[in-house]
Amino acid sequence: VNRMSDWLVIGTKEGVLIAQHEGDGWQQVSRSLVARQVNSLSTQNGVILAGTTEGIFRSEDLGRTWHMSTKGLTESHVRWLAHHPDGSGRVLAGTEPAAIFISRNGGETWAECPEVAALRDEHGWYLPYSPEAGCVRGFAYHGDRVYAAVEQGGLLRSDDKGETWRLAEGSASPVGTGGNRRTPPEGFIHPDVHSVVVHPSSPNLVFAPTGGGLYGSKDGGASWDLLYRCYCRAVWSDPVKARHLILGPADSVDRNGRIERSHDGGRTWEKASAHTQHPEGLDMPWSRYMVERFLQVDYDLLAVLSNGALLAAPLTSLQWRDILLDAGWVRAVATIEAR
Repeated sequence: VNRMSDWLVIGTKEGVLIAQHEGDGWQQVSRSLVARQVNSLSTQNGVILAGTTEGIFRSEDLGRTWHMSTKGLTESHVRWLAHHPDGSGRVLAGTEPAAIFISRNGGETWAECPEVAALRDEHGWYLPYSPEAGCVRGFAYHGDRVYAAVEQGGLLRSDDKGETWRLAEGSASPVGTGGNRRTPPEGFIHPDVHSVVVHPSSPNLVFAPTGGGLYGSKDGGASWDLLYRCYCRAVWSDPVKARHLILGPADSVDRNGRIERSHDGGRTWEKASAHTQHPEGLDMPWSRYMVERFLQVDYDLLAVLSNGALLAAPLTSLQWRDILLDAGWVRAVATIEAR
C-alpha cells in the first residue's frame, strides 16, 4: 500500500513533476503541464490542483492529463491553494490581486468570497513589486476555523470553513500607507503576511511569518506577540510540541537567509544548519536567497528555497540534503496518494 508520502507533486516554473520515494531519496517519474508556471499545489482524494499565473488546472490521474478548472474564477493569477483536511472536497484559492475563491466540489467550480475584495479596496492592500492590490498567499485550517495570509494586508479569519471572512482584530491596525506600515502598534501583526500556521492543539494558537518578523497569537489573531524580528516567509510548528518551531529568517528580501529553530516558543533561537554532505553544515547565511516554504512529509521536513532549490532533512537530526536536483526551479510541493 502506498502511503501519502510515497509520492511528491512538485510545482516548478516549467510545470509539474511527480516523484516517487525510493530508498532514502526521491526519483522523478514524470513531468507535465510543461508550459505553465506553477505557484501552488493542493491534493486530495487522488485529485491534484495546480495554481498557475493563468488559472487552475486539475488532474485525476497523477498528472498524466490536465484540464483547466476555472469556472467561476474571475482572477487568473493563483498564488495559493488548500483543500480542507476533512476530505469534503472543499478547496480555497488565494489570488493576486487579493481575493479568495471557494470550491465545494474538489476544484471543479469556484465562487468568490466578495467581502475579501471589499476589505482589499477599503484598506488599500498593495504589493511593492506589482501593480496589483495585494495577494492571498497562505491558508491554515483547524476544523471550522480558517486563516488566510495577505500580502500586504494582514491576516484574515473565517469561522465557517472559508465561506465568509473578516480581518482578524489584531490586523485592523490604524496604520497608514507607505513607510508607516513598517512598524505596527504593539499587539498588532505586521501587514506583510507571507504564510500562516495554526497548531493542531488549538484553533487559537497561530504563527505567521511576515515582512517584519515571526508573530504568534494565542487568541485567534486578536492580539500578537513579535517572536523574532526579521524578514521571513516560512515557519514549521511541531504538531506535538507547540513550543518547537523551525523558521526561515532573513535580514531582508532574499538577503542572508538561514534556518533556525526554537524549543521555547520563539524566545530563543539556534542555527539548524547541519548538512549530510558537509560536516560543517549548510553554507549559511545564503547571501541571495532564503526559505520560501516548509512542508512536513512523514518524519522529514522539506524546504523550498527562493532560488528554486529543494532541501530535505529528518526532523530528528535536521541534517539537510539537496533533493531532486534536476527538477528545475521549484515553487511548491505537496504529497499525494497514488491510486
